[in-house]
Amino acid sequence: MADGISPNGRAQTRRHRPRPGSPVAWPDDFGTRFTLFVDTEEEFDWTAPFDSASRSTSAMAALPDGHKRLCEGGGAPVYLIDHPVATAPAAIDALREVVANGGAVGTQLHPWVNPPIQEAICATNSFPGNLPEQLEAAKLDTLTDEIARAFGTAPRIYRAGRYGIGPATARLLADRGYRIDSSMRSRYDYGGHGGPDFRAVGNHAFWLDRRAGLAELPLTTVFTGRVRAGGERLYRFLGEIPRGRGLFARTGMMARVAMTPEDMPLDDALEAIRVALGEGVRVLNFSFHSPSLTPGFTPYVRDAADLKAFYGWWDAVFALLARRNVQAASQSDLIVALDRIRA
Repeated sequence: MADGISPNGRAQTRRHRPRPGSPVAWPDDFGTRFTLFVDTEEEFDWTAPFDSASRSTSAMAALPDGHKRLCEGGGAPVYLIDHPVATAPAAIDALREVVANGGAVGTQLHPWVNPPIQEAICATNSFPGNLPEQLEAAKLDTLTDEIARAFGTAPRIYRAGRYGIGPATARLLADRGYRIDSSMRSRYDYGGHGGPDFRAVGNHAFWLDRRAGLAELPLTTVFTGRVRAGGERLYRFLGEIPRGRGLFARTGMMARVAMTPEDMPLDDALEAIRVALGEGVRVLNFSFHSPSLTPGFTPYVRDAADLKAFYGWWDAVFALLARRNVQAASQSDLIVALDRIRA
């Protein structure tokens, strides 16, 4: 929990460990669906310290073509945009084209490039939920207003940059009319970097504030392999053994697989989809970073061959989802379903 800012400008925090609330009981006729939330952001050096001056959005030029390919495969992307994207005219133009062709726009808060910048720029403060509540709120208001001004409608889906949700975030979102948060990455722990611990969070959607209509839709992550029933406890134990997790993954014993083409091999992802469906997950939540649509901007797509593999990953994933009759859920589909549950 953020307690304030110390004299050196660093947030003073205690680790945030979210726990699931009451589950969202999706209507029977909603079926089993999948979502695609894209972290739509500036380009930066992934190996360098955080830098408020890194605001280039040239990779956004690839977004309209990428959107077309994803939609042709069966996706319904929602682009969660941060402040550099929301204030760059060329990026806004690209997104307006995407919205005109069935896309939707939400919010992603990267605090180190989002005014007002009153904090020290450091790893701890890169998780927006670590900031004092007033500063987190001010940054959220700045970004929400910029998006509403650019697109004529207030955003309704939010993701904290670096999955950095904090103890005040849900209340801040509910007060501003947000309906879905997707800041929690199921089964991951960012505590070693000063961020939240999501090891207690599973893959089922749950209510953050049912009265306000605010639901959490975690990024889907499952354990696969012959001993996957060992779950979080076994995976935590393997982390205490040198190269234990890598050995179990290579031998097909156990792997942790998130629903993203970034650093997740295709065969593992296909098996993870089968496992998630077998576990009764009603909404599978996929994600990637928008600069991956252009070679050279992320570690995951370094050249043309990587980009071809990136789209091949999606082609195979969409094909499996279609065979299993798992259809895309748009932003509108999700909000309409949530409203029906609350009625």
